[in-house]
Amino acid sequence: MKRRLILPLIMVLNACVPISQGGIPSRAVIADSSLPPMKTFGRADIRRPAVANADLVRDFIDLSFEMESGRQLPVLTRFEGPITLRVTGAPPPTLEGDLSALLIRLRNEAGIAITTTTSPGANITIQSVPRAAIRRVLPQAACFVAPNVSSLSEFRAARRSPRTNWALLQTRERLAIIVPSDVSPQEVRDCLHEELAQALGPLNDLYRLPNSVFNDDNVHTVLTNFDMLILRATYAPELKSGMSRDAVARRLPAIFARINPRGQTGPRPRPDRTPQEWSSAIQTALGPGANRSTRRRATETAVRIATARGWTDNRRAFAHYAKARLLQAGDPAAAKREYTIADRFYAQSSSTRLHRAYVATQLAAYEIADGNADQALRLIDPNIDIARTSQNAALLATLQLLRAEALSLAGRDDAARTVRLDSLGWARYGFGADWAVRAKIREISALNPLKTPV
Repeated sequence: MKRRLILPLIMVLNACVPISQGGIPSRAVIADSSLPPMKTFGRADIRRPAVANADLVRDFIDLSFEMESGRQLPVLTRFEGPITLRVTGAPPPTLEGDLSALLIRLRNEAGIAITTTTSPGANITIQSVPRAAIRRVLPQAACFVAPNVSSLSEFRAARRSPRTNWALLQTRERLAIIVPSDVSPQEVRDCLHEELAQALGPLNDLYRLPNSVFNDDNVHTVLTNFDMLILRATYAPELKSGMSRDAVARRLPAIFARINPRGQTGPRPRPDRTPQEWSSAIQTALGPGANRSTRRRATETAVRIATARGWTDNRRAFAHYAKARLLQAGDPAAAKREYTIADRFYAQSSSTRLHRAYVATQLAAYEIADGNADQALRLIDPNIDIARTSQNAALLATLQLLRAEALSLAGRDDAARTVRLDSLGWARYGFGADWAVRAKIREISALNPLKTPV
């Protein structure tokens, strides 16, 4: 099965914020809370950097004919004909709108004929269950998708049988997506985007992709223009389930020339393949289960491999970011150096602006703790629009709360109160329950040396 792993990669909870249908502007959702109303975004306006078609051909093949384990997939699989989808279980109130907005994007941007139904015979069933129920079956998964089943109980009974083996599929007819019902709205939407994308299209994730949800770094959780191009190609009329790797590869250049005319440029140099040892080190460092010394050794392994292979891309930056996360509690100065190195590598590409926004939250926290209001604001301010455009409310709220503390440090208390108040509606979507929002407020407020008890 394909599953979204629980990787605590960043200071904020790593998920994205839903878009509404049509051109409705940002709106507030009224709920029973002492905090300001929840905010969500309007229509998605995902920035669309040009992607070279030669790169898309290579990436499509690597994504569609291999599993994350490295196992090769013999044929292309997809749904043939119109696709129906239903929701079961106990979905949270925000799921319906988020799903509707996602389906609109899939129809408009990827050209996929997908509609909702209440029929038990739906091609895709999204079942919403308590997080604990998922953990009992897959302890490291936040959510997952599985073939030839329609519920968690059906998957549990068939999980080790050929029936749920992706490598044995010849076509896709029935799938289940299992999502948690009792987490933040942002985390639910996070799961919807990634798992529905992989229910429809590629099963692999590639750490080398800087602008895609098909990457286990969990930075992008709203489907990007790259993802939509991959999905549009998957459902191109020139392709069908059962086609071999070579047959698909022969048709892809013409497909991408048609659907992505801006991409008729030369390819980038082929990136070095990510070795399994590096991927395993990252999973050990940031996933659950390992003790601190094991995690630290794993980050050192990841940095060593990235350095030895001469990487200067997002994978090199991510290895340093992971190392910084492990150092932060015991050696803050060393962690800051690693964050700074990560930022330097991320800065080499315009495709990693969102990655830099995450790093900026960490570096700005150091500046606030040191009383450097102006430097903190220089780090924070350019990234607020990036978080907003990327529709990531948790990141946006974190940046705003950090900005409020920096403004307070600078003696601009009125501006600080305004920014802090605006952040709370986004925080309610990004972090969920009132207690989680208030915990994040306390965490960031404690950075301010003017508020630290002597």
